Amino acid sequence: MSANPSPHLRPARTGDGAAVFEVTRLSVRALARDHYSAEQIEGWMGARTPHYYEQLIAQGRMVVAELEGEIVGFVDAEPGEVTRLFILERVAGYGLGKRLLEIGVENARRDHEGPIRIESTINAEGFYRSQGFRPVGRGFFSHGLGGDPIEIVHMEL
Repeated sequence: MSANPSPHLRPARTGDGAAVFEVTRLSVRALARDHYSAEQIEGWMGARTPHYYEQLIAQGRMVVAELEGEIVGFVDAEPGEVTRLFILERVAGYGLGKRLLEIGVENARRDHEGPIRIESTINAEGFYRSQGFRPVGRGFFSHGLGGDPIEIVHMEL
């Protein structure tokens, strides 16, 4: 891979669910391992399946990042909230997370006035702070079909 990968960003489409599932699973295992227990990491995906991600994709709000034909990250949003943002460890640190977050915030602003929310994993709190989000509380991840409760930081922009 080049020193500064430049993935192509595009709307997620039918058939991307398995790749998005894998990005989430691999991202959690690599990037969250120092902030959550082995049991939490193991149970993170809970009952999620590629089909679960296909259903999210069908809502038409997800954007994926492709590098050399492989999905390496994605962002999903709904009015008022960036709901999911995951990237593979090997593309972390090159600005891809920032690019995806900008898209997620833009999409979250559609049909919404007021602050944009995000449920940040503990390991990503510093990243979101650097992008202007501020913590407003702590809790547990509320999206999806997770296993054990996943501690998060409620943040707003």
